[in-house]
Amino acid sequence: MMGIDEKIAAIITRFQLNHFSFSKRIGVTSTTVDSIVNGRLQKDGSRKKTKPGYDVLLAIIEAFDINPDYLFGKSAAMLKAEVNHPTYSGIPKVVAVNNTGDENVVFVPAQARAGYLNGYGDPEYIETLPSFHMPQLAQGSYRCFEVKGHSMLNTFVDGDLVFGTYVEDLNDVKDGYVYVVVSKSEGLVLKRVINRINVDRTLLLKSDNTDGNYPSYSINAEDIEELWLVQMYASKEIPTSSDISDRVHNLEQKIVALEASLQNKK
Repeated sequence: MMGIDEKIAAIITRFQLNHFSFSKRIGVTSTTVDSIVNGRLQKDGSRKKTKPGYDVLLAIIEAFDINPDYLFGKSAAMLKAEVNHPTYSGIPKVVAVNNTGDENVVFVPAQARAGYLNGYGDPEYIETLPSFHMPQLAQGSYRCFEVKGHSMLNTFVDGDLVFGTYVEDLNDVKDGYVYVVVSKSEGLVLKRVINRINVDRTLLLKSDNTDGNYPSYSINAEDIEELWLVQMYASKEIPTSSDISDRVHNLEQKIVALEASLQNKK
């Protein structure tokens, strides 16, 4: 593996500079650059190389638009422009169809979340998940995800099923709508989203549960693998009647009882 001194020497060579001109670009002396690349001469005739400090590394990155991961041995791409950022795909990598060629809705249960992160692009894995056809969801590609956790409480509860249509372009994300976000950094999450793609290439993810510890956070566009706009949901919890409805019902019962009592007196 190349040392940091060799990487800086490679940058100097890449831009066809000498130590003096390179030092002027990053705001240090040529002696400093020479001590980093060649080392300071010691009494015994050996050379001891100086490790560049944070300020020097930052100056190099900014002056030559260097990829920081290159300097720290995490990437072979020297320049930021050479980094291969994956682009968001306008269609899902894998879809399921029925015998008539119509696209099925693939169901991702809560226990399959971990496997889905690795297998969403694998046809063999997608075939292991339940799928079904819904005529109401015939336009576009859909997934059904089981809600896990309580971060979206007040809107969705643990065990609800949300049906999402695939988002073809991240620029089309609608502020305040609920999405299933599949990403390398955060996994599979259900969140309300604010679109900041045109500002800093991020999406702001927010939880509806304001009573718990669910802070909002941003996710980079390059981390997003899939995005599904929630358009309908199914819940196992049937809402109970409201207090007003209960009062009206009790009042109706009293009126019926009163009418029956008056009839009996006649």
